[in-house]
Amino acid sequence: MARGLTEPSMLELEFVPSIEAVGAAVFSELEGPETYPFLRYAWLSALEGSGSASPERGWIPRHAVLRRGAQIVAVCPGYVKTNSFGEFVFDHAIADFAESRLGLRYYPKWIAAVPFTPASGPRVLFVRGSSPSERAEWLERLAELLPSMLEDGRLSSLHLLFPGPSQLDGFVSSGWALRAGLQFQFHNSGLADFEGFLAGFRAKTRAMIRRERRELAQGPLRIEELTGARLRELDPELVHRLYLTTVDKFVWGRRYLTRDFFARVLAEMPDNLQIIMASEQGEPVAGAFNLLGTEALYGRYWGAFREVKYLHFEVCLYRGVESTIARGLSRFEPGAGGEHKEGRGFAPTLTWSLHHFADARLDGAVRDYFAREREALEMRSLG
Repeated sequence: MARGLTEPSMLELEFVPSIEAVGAAVFSELEGPETYPFLRYAWLSALEGSGSASPERGWIPRHAVLRRGAQIVAVCPGYVKTNSFGEFVFDHAIADFAESRLGLRYYPKWIAAVPFTPASGPRVLFVRGSSPSERAEWLERLAELLPSMLEDGRLSSLHLLFPGPSQLDGFVSSGWALRAGLQFQFHNSGLADFEGFLAGFRAKTRAMIRRERRELAQGPLRIEELTGARLRELDPELVHRLYLTTVDKFVWGRRYLTRDFFARVLAEMPDNLQIIMASEQGEPVAGAFNLLGTEALYGRYWGAFREVKYLHFEVCLYRGVESTIARGLSRFEPGAGGEHKEGRGFAPTLTWSLHHFADARLDGAVRDYFAREREALEMRSLG
């Protein structure tokens, strides 16, 4: 473990080279993974252990651990990155500006993020039973201590990607730059059922969605939700093949996740997973791979072995809305991109990231860019 700075308050920052070195026992004492399943030990260890998030792919684990004496009070999973792939907070223009205009080396950098996951949630996990005042103090100390990583000049910058709103202020008050992003999400206002969801549309759109769903329901496909024990019976190879159908379809697609990753999470955390599977006469046709938290449903991957009209909307959007309503969850985050979602009941929603740059010139230019970008996105989110 690499040591950081120490203060009279006895808070010490260390950097740990793998999630295994942090340990499942430590994660069992932290609050947050039960709400936000991407920070479950099983998910993070599957990413690293399967080779999906590995140094060979540009993800070098460097998890920040905050100690008070012998006790670990906070953990911030993070990675040294040698590229910007799989992050979904796009900084390629910043990297180009730094290197071509300022003569700075942008990579490597450090990010606090869940690999390949544009889903908002906590980036710092605190020990169970800690008070709000303790958490606020530890968050601010972490924001102050993390820049020690930049002192030897090996890293250009630090980034927290998709932090939840409750963890923004501690970093902003410590001088970190705030950047806005935009996603399309379904926010559940306490609806009773899918008809309540449809009531928010104009009559023409309601009729269109009902027609699409009716055509699928009258066809040969069977669509069902798989979760919990049923997922232990599912072949990881099938899930991986579905994932690859979308990844390989686009020129920018990358095979981030391995078959072993899916085998691990299907076996170790099936109660947090949901697969919406479409099949015909027992043969899989398409599916969506989602994660279940206690507050939200998160859509992650979609794949189809053949194209079926309206099936993507049904499996990836409408079934997720139904599940969110039935479970009493507050929102459904179907992932990054896709302005087509707005016309189907998903509201433009601001997301956030936090940034700290070692070079003052780059920091000043980027803050100006972030301010203009945020103004445009805030106007977009208001309609």
